[in-house]
Amino acid sequence: MGIGARPVAAFFRDIYVFSWENQTFASDVIFVVPIAISLGVGLAVGHPAAGMIVAGGAMTVGFGAKQTIDRSPLLPMIFASVGIAFSTFVGMIAGHANGTLVAIASLWAFGYGMLTTREGGYSWVGQQCVITLLVGSAFPFSAKLAVGRALLLLAGGMLEVLWTSVALRLLPELREHLRELARYMREEQIALREAMNHVATTVRRRRFANSPVPVAYSLRLMVTVGLSTEIYRRLHFASGYWVPMTALLVLKPGLLDTASRAIARTVGTVAGAWLVTVLVSHFAPSAVALAAFTVLFTWLSYAMLNVNYATYSVCITGYIVFLLSLAQIPSGEIAQRRAFCTAVGGAIALTLRLVMIRWRKIGGTEKVVGVVA
Repeated sequence: MGIGARPVAAFFRDIYVFSWENQTFASDVIFVVPIAISLGVGLAVGHPAAGMIVAGGAMTVGFGAKQTIDRSPLLPMIFASVGIAFSTFVGMIAGHANGTLVAIASLWAFGYGMLTTREGGYSWVGQQCVITLLVGSAFPFSAKLAVGRALLLLAGGMLEVLWTSVALRLLPELREHLRELARYMREEQIALREAMNHVATTVRRRRFANSPVPVAYSLRLMVTVGLSTEIYRRLHFASGYWVPMTALLVLKPGLLDTASRAIARTVGTVAGAWLVTVLVSHFAPSAVALAAFTVLFTWLSYAMLNVNYATYSVCITGYIVFLLSLAQIPSGEIAQRRAFCTAVGGAIALTLRLVMIRWRKIGGTEKVVGVVA
């Protein structure tokens, strides 16, 4: 069945399909505690910006509890804590004032693509590394300041890991994982060498369809993120990193999946931006109230992640806008920029996917059938 013959409703399934059996409202209360502590301490000691960064690290790593590596939710959280700190440092050093970031972001995106056929926790860690690289690029500082921000993120991530281990009674497992980190690093080095050998063989023989690793998808990610990062650089405002970040998040191996995700992400973000703008304009919340709203939307983001993607996008937009509002950035401006950049990023990902399908069809290398192309 061709693309045109598919029901139009299929392109909107990430908006109207709700899998309420996947909601995790009760269990996710645990994971917002470190975020609340980080924001509260930051406000109490008069350094809300530092509290925001620590909370951001904790919030990101908290999503790792929904992933597994070797049947453990702690390993994705540990790996992500280190990965996002390192990627943030690299992104801040690279900045977005020159073309260096485009090359690095493309490389990071290719690496994430190569992880997508492994256990889910690995690909999730890779995705978070790309995202934090792009976010870090919005704050181009010296190496010293970059190290400071990276360490704050690491502190937030490890706080989330420690708290989760205590709350879920996983401290023995945490100690075991920490003892075995060297082994995991050796295994990843071996896996990386094998993957690079497969890539070299695939490119040399030009047999992408039968490759044991997702080289074609990784190349699409590399091109899409590279192009959208260049567009972000030319927008000349820091929050433009949402363009390549959105392109990364919505680009999937299948066309239908990409279209559905792009539409849902855009609709959810616009709705979330409107909702937050209304809330702030009517209630003029204090710093404490902004922190409380940040925690609330963090909890909702965790709980709705696997229920409905558009609703999740509403919640994550609320979290980001309220969090950045603590830094005294006008919430309306944040919301409008996020909505605009999300729409641009989604459009780029979908457009490039269609262009690539058209190019391959003209080249006669494959038939365009449904969502597999």
